[in-house]
Amino acid sequence: MKTIGLIGGMSWESTAEYYRLLNEFTRDRLGGLHSARCVLYSVDFAEIEQLQVQNRWTEAGEILAAAAQALEAAGAEMILICTNTMHKVADQVGAAVSVPLLHLADATAQAVRASGLHRVGLLGTAFTMEQDFYRGRLEEGGLAVHIPDADGRALVHHVIYDELCRGIVREESRAAYQKVITDLVAAGAEGIILGCTEIELLIGPEDSPVPIFPTARLHAAAAVQAALPTD
Repeated sequence: MKTIGLIGGMSWESTAEYYRLLNEFTRDRLGGLHSARCVLYSVDFAEIEQLQVQNRWTEAGEILAAAAQALEAAGAEMILICTNTMHKVADQVGAAVSVPLLHLADATAQAVRASGLHRVGLLGTAFTMEQDFYRGRLEEGGLAVHIPDADGRALVHHVIYDELCRGIVREESRAAYQKVITDLVAAGAEGIILGCTEIELLIGPEDSPVPIFPTARLHAAAAVQAALPTD
C-alpha cells in the first residue's frame, strides 16, 4: 500500500474523521488487522483562518506547500488536503511536490456522476460556495451546481466556523441546514454535496430528501483506492 500524506488541522475535528475513514476503508479492503499507511502534518487553523479572512491566500498556500513538502520527505506518495476551502491553493501545493495531489472536488464529482446525478446543491464555507476555485472544478467535472441564497450561505458559513470547527453540534443548526437543503432541492438539486468536511459531523443521509455526498468520506475512499495495488 502506498503511503498517504494528509495536510490536516483545518479543522482537526474533520481531520480526525479522515484518519478514521482511511483506516476503516483499508481494513474493509484488506481485512484482518490491516490499517492505512499515512503521515499527517497538522497546521494551526487559527493562523490559516486569519489569512483566509485577510484574503492572503498565497501566504496560506505557502504554509500548505511547506506541509506537503514535509509529507513527501516523510515518505508520502500522494497528498490530500483535508479541507474543501483550502483547495483554493491546490495548484500551489501540488506544484511544490513531485507526488500527486488527489483533488477533493475531482473525487466528489466522480462520485456524483457515478450515481447518475447531474444537478447538485453545494454547501460549504462562503469561500467554497461563492468562489470559482471549487464550484468551477465541479462544473468542469460535468455537474450543474446550485448554491443557497445569501441568507442561506451566511448561515451555513457561520455554523461551520463558530460551531462545527469548535466541536459544537446543535440540533437547531441541523434543522436550519435541513431548511437550506430543502430550498436547494426545490431549486432543482438532485443531490447535496457536503462541501465542507465538518458538515459531515452535523448532516447525514437521514437529514436530506435527496442523496448526500460527504466529501471527506469520498476523498478518503478515493485515496485508499489509489493507494492499494490494482488486482
